[in-house]
Amino acid sequence: MKQKYKAILCIIASAFCFAVMNNFVHLAGDLPTFEKAFFRNFVAMFVAAGALLKNHASFRPQKGCLPELFGRAVFGTIGLLCNFYAVDHLVVADASMLNKMSPFFAIIFSFFLLKEKLTVPQGAAVVAAFCGSMLIVKPTLSNMDLVPSLIGLLGGMGAGLAYTLVRRLGQKGERGDYIVFFFSAFSVVVVTPLMLLTWEPMTWQQLLCLLGAGLTAAGGQFGITKAYCYAPAREISVYDYTQVIFAALIAWFLFDQVPDAYSILGYVIICTVAVVMFLYNNRKPKTA
Repeated sequence: MKQKYKAILCIIASAFCFAVMNNFVHLAGDLPTFEKAFFRNFVAMFVAAGALLKNHASFRPQKGCLPELFGRAVFGTIGLLCNFYAVDHLVVADASMLNKMSPFFAIIFSFFLLKEKLTVPQGAAVVAAFCGSMLIVKPTLSNMDLVPSLIGLLGGMGAGLAYTLVRRLGQKGERGDYIVFFFSAFSVVVVTPLMLLTWEPMTWQQLLCLLGAGLTAAGGQFGITKAYCYAPAREISVYDYTQVIFAALIAWFLFDQVPDAYSILGYVIICTVAVVMFLYNNRKPKTA
């Protein structure tokens, strides 16, 4: 139970950090996606390296964890690039929602790859939360650009598979700090050549926004990594949808984007499902 409580707190804190990160990316303005992705992971890499050095931990992976580490890094990088592209071309809350398809995909991938059981109420809760998110986005051809939306959806799928591999790494005993470091370092190496090819000069305000995105991304990465190491996706993934609410509130404050009645209804559904999910998951141990 303590592990589950820690997982819930970590995933909500992570959702808030990622919501702030998306708004920083949007505030950075018209810069290439690869440039934004580089700074996002460059900062996170140093934060993770600092955590490893502070704990006197090794920079070597645990035995047998290298395949999952590479898989997490590859699919995480794909998810990151797709999410940043969506943030640049869609409303921040809409891009955040598409990225929050990741818990839905994480449960599916966990079922097939990790053989984690999924009860009917748990599956229904995730579907209900997803439906609430659809009310926020209202995905019609007249309301959203098709290509950025599909790219954002692909980003959510990549993130969901990456988080499934994080769960597997946690089961194998890999350290959360090292998982974050490996992913960040891998992304920096992959993105650097593409960034140099598309480089555009930036103002000091844009640089501060990208550094802020990097710091909040590091917080989000540590939070999500710890969460999926503590508990399976079916028990905590629904709480990751709170990022949509955080992103919408911050975007309203910064960009004066006011949600309509459908969006507010979506927020209510997501919060209600999160509470019901929490009560359901706590009922079983007490009954046992």
